Amino acid sequence: MADVHHATVFFTGHVQGVGFRYTALQAAKEFEVAGFVTNLPDGRVQLEAEGRERDVAAFIAAVEERLHGLIRKTERSAQQRAPQFAGFAIK
Repeated sequence: MADVHHATVFFTGHVQGVGFRYTALQAAKEFEVAGFVTNLPDGRVQLEAEGRERDVAAFIAAVEERLHGLIRKTERSAQQRAPQFAGFAIK
């Protein structure tokens, strides 16, 4: 299978215990993306998403828009790689 766009995003702020992961899961249903969202022990939330570049970008933008009041900092990295996920899940 062809490579897909993959993004790793770390969100910092008041992002745990506020429905962040559920909101990301709901947003993922609106785009053709796969991956996961999880809380990290240091208080951040990690989001992994893959798909077409425009779908991944639109999905991340939707998450940021819906949760903008809670996010203080966003760290992103992206690459092209073979698909690794099927569906989108909360971990």
